[in-house]
Amino acid sequence: MLGDCLLKTMRKAGPLKREPSAPPKRGVQTKTVVPDPLKSLGDRVRQARARRGMTRKQLARDSGVSERYLAQIEGGKGNISVLVLRQLAKALNVSVDVLVFEGPEPPVELVHTVEFLRRLSLDDLVLARQALLHQFGGVDPAARHRRIALIGLRGAGKSTLGAELAERLEMPFLELDRLIEQESGLSLNLLFDFRGQSGFRQLERQCLENVIKNYPCFVIATGGSLVSEPGTFERLLSSCFTVWVRTSPEEHMQRVIAQGDMRPMSNNRDAMSDLKRILAEREVLYNKADIQLDTAGRTFEESLDTLIRALRDTPVRETLTPEIVSR
Repeated sequence: MLGDCLLKTMRKAGPLKREPSAPPKRGVQTKTVVPDPLKSLGDRVRQARARRGMTRKQLARDSGVSERYLAQIEGGKGNISVLVLRQLAKALNVSVDVLVFEGPEPPVELVHTVEFLRRLSLDDLVLARQALLHQFGGVDPAARHRRIALIGLRGAGKSTLGAELAERLEMPFLELDRLIEQESGLSLNLLFDFRGQSGFRQLERQCLENVIKNYPCFVIATGGSLVSEPGTFERLLSSCFTVWVRTSPEEHMQRVIAQGDMRPMSNNRDAMSDLKRILAEREVLYNKADIQLDTAGRTFEESLDTLIRALRDTPVRETLTPEIVSR
């Protein structure tokens, strides 16, 4: 099934026709209204207090925050500290994220759903996520099986394996980092310098969405840190068949250096310790992949053959339960 999937020509819609608008009046300037986070926080504290039938004096007593300072906070004038924020949340018996939630107040249905999910065990949470994806996520298991995404640390072999895998399966091969560079017109280093982590993550999500929308099938190699962005990683997991390409920390380092990249060792005597720490921190995320491919101690051909067999032997599943490739 995978080998028969060919890239379809995507038609681009033409520009939308717009009705001519009235010329703007002289002297009138349109300003973008930026929500005041302190005012939003004050509104949340006041609403939470009112719903609990608490007076300002009662909340001041229970939180240890002076009534005068509390009045400033509720009026959007108090530059609240993290410690005070935690004190207020505890006194109101709400989580801190409820008070600092960006945008309009979350609907009560969302709040109740989150509280319900908090009560579930880890195993039940897995089942709940699968049920939500099946019911509301619009996940097509067959289409998902034709989109293969390789995740893992740099040096695992994602790009090398991905390019050859795509050729064998007659699919296009894509590298998400290269797409991000093309979209921005900047190298990744310059992109981080000019737009920061936030700008990079936004482009990463945008480029992934474009790939999912425009390609019915593909093999894509993702950046090693994509898994640290919850929204983007969830989108990848639910829309693509994911493979964690892994190896030992020593082989990770050797392969990166063999590619001519000496940055990991440059002025850093703790490079190996840092790499092991990053791998340990991300392991719980990489484990969410559909299958794992361990390339440690294997030749390129052995790893490729093992991966192809695993893809062909893994049936299209309604659930998203990870497996480990041990063949």
